[in-house]
Amino acid sequence: MLCLRAEQVKMNIHLANKAAIVTGAGRGIGLAIARMLAEAGASLLLVDIDEPALVEAKSALSVNGAKVQTLAGDLTSAGFAEAAVAKLVAEFGSLDIVVNNAGYTWDSVIQKTTDEQFQSMLDIHIVAPFRLLRAASGWIRDAAKKETATGTIVMRKVVNITSISGLDGNPGQAGYSSGKAAVVGLTKTMAKEWGRYNVNVNAVGFGLIDTRLTRPMEDAETSIAIGDRQVQVGMQSQVREQATKMIPLGRVGTPDDAAKAVFFFCSPLSDYVTGEVLVCSGGMHF
Repeated sequence: MLCLRAEQVKMNIHLANKAAIVTGAGRGIGLAIARMLAEAGASLLLVDIDEPALVEAKSALSVNGAKVQTLAGDLTSAGFAEAAVAKLVAEFGSLDIVVNNAGYTWDSVIQKTTDEQFQSMLDIHIVAPFRLLRAASGWIRDAAKKETATGTIVMRKVVNITSISGLDGNPGQAGYSSGKAAVVGLTKTMAKEWGRYNVNVNAVGFGLIDTRLTRPMEDAETSIAIGDRQVQVGMQSQVREQATKMIPLGRVGTPDDAAKAVFFFCSPLSDYVTGEVLVCSGGMHF
């Protein structure tokens, strides 16, 4: 039986003619996804609210000659999705891969969750991906029709990020879990709408991945700026330790672990897979 390491499979996948947009790409999982796409030859538009992080990400990815552009701003603001799609197409002449990765946690039990808090979770986790896909829809539809007219099939990819919190629920995360659950509905609907355009639309649901969203709260990076607001993310150390014990593989996932699952859906390996949710959690379920 032939066995290939993930790195060997990745190296044999060429995305040199593909243009990708990755949101939340300044650090963590988003940056790891962008790096894997760049290594496979894709041209990239990195989107993040944190402009300094984007500058560092572009510098790191460009070292080996990758074609990288950035767009800093708030994905939840009016018109931003349209601007992102327009920039990707203007810079690279195509739109082939969309990874809706941006997000953060703002947790409270329901009686302490404000309207602003709940709406913020919906805005970033489901409204922003919806707007980006809506903004991309015209270009994708027109491109697919032209390709079909010439007898050409070009597969395009959408990967939405959900969470086991959205699949199983999680105490203290009414807003986050609701937004991530909605991602599944959007994914399955777009898979049915866009199949005619040769677009694979799938989702990856993460468990406990080692990012600033899951690090101990005493870590300075767990206080993040969202507009003019500071939001405390991260986990209580005791809760993180208990959660880690629930992972059958015995460890917290790395950003690269998470990115590999996303890369599968971005690659030709998934050309006959659509409307699915791949759970990348080390076997963990709440």
